[in-house]
Amino acid sequence: MVTTPEDLTGTAPSFSSLDPATGAVVGVHPVAGPDEVRAAVTAARGAQARWAALGFDGRRSRLLAWKHALVARTDELVELVRRENGKPADDAFLELMLAVEHLDWAARRAAKVLGPRRVPPGPLMLNQAASLAYVPLGVVGVIGPWNYPVLTPMGSIAYALAAGNAVVFKPSEYTPGVGRWLADSFASAGGEAAVFSAVTGDGGTGAALCRAGVDKLAFTGSARTGRAVMAACAATLTPVLLECGGKDALIVAEDADVEAAARAALWGGLSNAGQTCVGVERVYVADAVHDEFLAHLVALAPAIRPGADRRASYGPITMPGQVEVIRRHIADALARGARAVVGGADAVRGAYVDPVVLTDVPDDALALREETFGPTLTVTRVRDGEEAVDRANDSAYGLASAVFSRRRGLQLARRLRAGMTSVNAVIAFVAVPALPFGGMGESGFGRIHGADGLREFTRAKAVTRQRFASPLNLTSFSRSPRSMATAARIMRLRHGGRGGR
Repeated sequence: MVTTPEDLTGTAPSFSSLDPATGAVVGVHPVAGPDEVRAAVTAARGAQARWAALGFDGRRSRLLAWKHALVARTDELVELVRRENGKPADDAFLELMLAVEHLDWAARRAAKVLGPRRVPPGPLMLNQAASLAYVPLGVVGVIGPWNYPVLTPMGSIAYALAAGNAVVFKPSEYTPGVGRWLADSFASAGGEAAVFSAVTGDGGTGAALCRAGVDKLAFTGSARTGRAVMAACAATLTPVLLECGGKDALIVAEDADVEAAARAALWGGLSNAGQTCVGVERVYVADAVHDEFLAHLVALAPAIRPGADRRASYGPITMPGQVEVIRRHIADALARGARAVVGGADAVRGAYVDPVVLTDVPDDALALREETFGPTLTVTRVRDGEEAVDRANDSAYGLASAVFSRRRGLQLARRLRAGMTSVNAVIAFVAVPALPFGGMGESGFGRIHGADGLREFTRAKAVTRQRFASPLNLTSFSRSPRSMATAARIMRLRHGGRGGR
């Protein structure tokens, strides 16, 4: 980010977003301070009442109109993502395609998931009609990342809007143009501008959003920044949803399709230059297939290369500071006795990093303990799938994982300490809108996507309505000893037997 003295109007501070491949200026954007952020939240609060009043059908029609506009302007958004993030155009398209799928799912399913429904009152309350509904929180603040500047924030934005909330979005300072484009496209498609607005700036703008009176804050980023966000929100008891990255593992069991596992590991670890929170960073391979797996990796990796041209497999490292993290993790592993079977210490070339595959990496190496967020893989030989699960679970993170096994995939997957697991594939869960997305531990908490993602941006509203007077008047100062004795007999009959009834 380059800070400039004033924005295009010549009065307010601004900054430039840069093409990470060339350093060229992509766009100039205002730095929103606390006053501007509060104004956006205030406007959103007024607009939210009108948005909620549209009901599920009204919101559905407007969100689907926005979806159609995104599809019609695909080339425009793909090019902007390519320039600000640096990823290949095909990858930017895949990101948009998945975001559109989630927008469609949220718009069409919100009424069924969140609408009022009757629930059984239970035998003690047969005189009551009981119902449950989910009502919007109000204004949701979203702080988005730069690595997937469309798909990741849309997992919060689309679901929060479908649930009846207004959204104030603070995109990453590395991809502010994408964030503003999304908000502008919503308004252009017929949505009220204040219902979904974007405020641009640096970490100070994000901190201001935390303190601006939003009803929930959804954050994607590092665990360190996540802690700061949570602390800021704690001052006002503002609930938070945190997705703080991972150190995701792929298990290759004894009965795996080894070549398929190798191809998946390369895609999961190297696509988007490894800048994927649910990407593969650690691979644990059963001894029986370890050498074959490694041979496939070594044979396939040379065809994968970074670059700015259309045929490149992936682009540059978007955030300049991450280059040094990647370099340090590689150097630390090699200094501790690891071997580079693909790439090595010279893989880091300015903003570009060549594929790196490390073996014999000690358990305490940075490349196994901390999130690298680069095009690197560690491959560790283990006895079998059982040991692989134990080693994979030995991490402070718990976001995503993958298992390759012909017969035991589900069994191993259920034992992994991760919010999401793909069997015989990588990252497949992201493309299933009905599945929740989120982690545990250092990876954060809360869920986007699916029914859980819709409910994440609501509060449950329980209602009971008395249909007739109860024959047992227990909740009154005029209750009789006979009523209490009857209640005691009922309790013993229902619950007093061995183990209950």
